[in-house]
Amino acid sequence: MPRDLTSPRLMYLKAALFLVIGLIAATLILLESPTLKIALLLLLAIWAFARAYYFAFYAIQHYIDPTYRYSGLISAFGRLLTRNKPPH
Repeated sequence: MPRDLTSPRLMYLKAALFLVIGLIAATLILLESPTLKIALLLLLAIWAFARAYYFAFYAIQHYIDPTYRYSGLISAFGRLLTRNKPPH
């Protein structure tokens, strides 16, 4: 079982690497098709995924089910699939 990342320095590095990956990907998409339409669609997709991620972790954890702690998107999705099933 992998350990949780607890070092603040490594967490910041991980966040920075995600930003770099995102910036490179967005830049390559815009270089491939440099139109205003593509730029706006890309911004809209990024915004929508960020809001969905916020909902999956912050809103659910703080307003819908404060007793459950999610370890990732797969955990959150699995919780949504199994929360209404009767116990075995």
